[in-house]
Amino acid sequence: MSRIPEVSEESLSPRVRAVLDAQRTTYGAPLSNHLLYAHNEDVFRGVRAMWSALDKAGGIEPSMTAVINRRVATKIGCVF
Repeated sequence: MSRIPEVSEESLSPRVRAVLDAQRTTYGAPLSNHLLYAHNEDVFRGVRAMWSALDKAGGIEPSMTAVINRRVATKIGCVF
């Protein structure tokens, strides 16, 4: 559980809500870390830009993404 409360989605800009809605469609719910980043829209946009750049840079086969995510989650003790 995070010590920082998640942001209320009703208070977010349409742009941020669109990202969270897309995550809800893909994952079933918005990602918790993005609900924290959304407290500051500049931080939220910066984090999203980083992930977008990493996606565009390639280097990781799309079929390996889930394997890598699970491996990292296991290493940090996250119940994935």
